[in-house]
Amino acid sequence: MSWDRVQGNWKQFKGKAKSQWGKLTDDQLDVIDGEREQLAGKIQEAYGISRQEAEKQIKDFEDSSKG
Repeated sequence: MSWDRVQGNWKQFKGKAKSQWGKLTDDQLDVIDGEREQLAGKIQEAYGISRQEAEKQIKDFEDSSKG
């Protein structure tokens, strides 16, 4: 699945993202609004991880959301 699909259906994917990254608040997820770069930055901030690790987690999220 492409990130475009996640972005286009962010309201649906927001719950899955909240489950995946529980430290992110609803307000943060609203601001992110499906923007991959913003999501990576917020994950990095909330979990104190590298940009590379945040991108890996997003890729894994993308892969697990197929179908």
